[in-house]
Amino acid sequence: MSHLRSRRRLALAVPVVLSLTASLGFLPAAASAAPQAESATRAADAPNLAYVVNTKVDRHTIASVKKAIAKADGSVVTTYERIGVIVVHSSNPDFAKTVRTARGVQSAGATRTTPLTAAGTKQEGAVEYLTGAQAERTEAASAKTPESEPLEADQWDLRAIGADKAARINPGSRKVTVAVIDTGVDDTHPDIAPNFSASQSANCAGGKPDTSEGAWRPYTADDYHGTHVAGEIAAARNGVGVAGVAPGVKVSSINVTDRANGLFYPESVVCAFVFAADHGVEITNNSYYVDPWLYNCMDDPDQRAIVDAVNRAQLYARKKGTLNVAAAGNSNHDLDSDAIVDDSSPDDSTPVERTIDPHECFDVPNQLPGVVTVSSTGVDNVKSYFSTYGKGVVDVAAPGGDGRYQIPDTPSKNGRILSTLPGGTWGFLQGTSMASPHASGVAALLKSKHPWASPAQLQALLKAQADETACPTSYDQDGDGTQDAVCKGGKRLNGFYGHGIVNALRAVK
Repeated sequence: MSHLRSRRRLALAVPVVLSLTASLGFLPAAASAAPQAESATRAADAPNLAYVVNTKVDRHTIASVKKAIAKADGSVVTTYERIGVIVVHSSNPDFAKTVRTARGVQSAGATRTTPLTAAGTKQEGAVEYLTGAQAERTEAASAKTPESEPLEADQWDLRAIGADKAARINPGSRKVTVAVIDTGVDDTHPDIAPNFSASQSANCAGGKPDTSEGAWRPYTADDYHGTHVAGEIAAARNGVGVAGVAPGVKVSSINVTDRANGLFYPESVVCAFVFAADHGVEITNNSYYVDPWLYNCMDDPDQRAIVDAVNRAQLYARKKGTLNVAAAGNSNHDLDSDAIVDDSSPDDSTPVERTIDPHECFDVPNQLPGVVTVSSTGVDNVKSYFSTYGKGVVDVAAPGGDGRYQIPDTPSKNGRILSTLPGGTWGFLQGTSMASPHASGVAALLKSKHPWASPAQLQALLKAQADETACPTSYDQDGDGTQDAVCKGGKRLNGFYGHGIVNALRAVK
């Protein structure tokens, strides 16, 4: 699992998306976008592909499009009427081509290239479990600091953004919930259980929310990503393990991974944004990209439909008061460059190398309008070697770890991020997956202090409290005489750090 923006400069990627969505006229001011489920019309045939069909939001058009879907041998799984997104299964290889010609259909496309694939979280490398010997050393070091959690001496990331001091002033409000849209969260973990909100949790795999008890949990111990993210945001200060950036807020889980193959399907992510919005979630954390395309190009009808569907859902959530925060990516790509070579897509079949323009091909959801994009830093407050970046794309930076070039003077001397893992354990991970929850935690602290702040206002506050960080004079991390990435911009705004590195202490003050 090696994958894993305030309105930034709109001349970048946003105008294309905005022009697409603005013309649709969806997102009415009121009413729920709860799904309308239909029984499958071809239950005898196991569908081999899923599709999103995007249409106008009036019921007459939707009814007409459903007839066209059935005529094209499609089976409606779920309809999100208020955003005009219909999730469909079909084994007809010409389904998308046929249904695009139907009156009322604005875009339609397959959400995968094969039924089987691997997941797309934005962590870099495998987990490193905390050993017993490491825990003993860390607990002894932590005990020297009053009011410290047992493993907090290894949490250099909290100290880097003043989260340890912020917790003594304002740990966050129980009225604020951050939903972790991810691989599921182990809510039985002793560091997560005190702050977990089951009523705002679900499993959205396949596009319909399942709120049955425990549906939101990870399927196996290997699905640790979401639990790690949740602990970074809101692990309780309860004398056990670690602490989160906002240990007083609530955290929920929306599992979007397919049980059979671990894929983050677009229809599952659509479901997650709508569910979060309709269940009063203030912030969502998105440490992934929507499979199977690392970048979705608007000149491809299938990829355009994915952008359209997910964008409708995240804009619906934003309109209902939810701030969406996302990881920038781990490819060390410049999202403000003229061209990027993508050799990882599609990740559910055989990747084909292609050169894309990041102004017209989008990493979803982090390049969608209004989504806060977060890059990663290490203990030295320098961009992590793996972190994707881009002037006008990255909004803020946050600790995500760098176990290669930035090693902290901590008991474990591990440059990655220590957090919770399923089964009551703890371990180290690094990636923009880990940076995004730090920014989400600070956003939760800001929302706690400013409860009436809208997503746009909260986004502005998140930028304003960040510590302005200038481009490094040199970014030759491996010392070979070649710059490993080029930072553009000044101290107030640049491609590596956006408006700066988030600061929890400034947020609560």
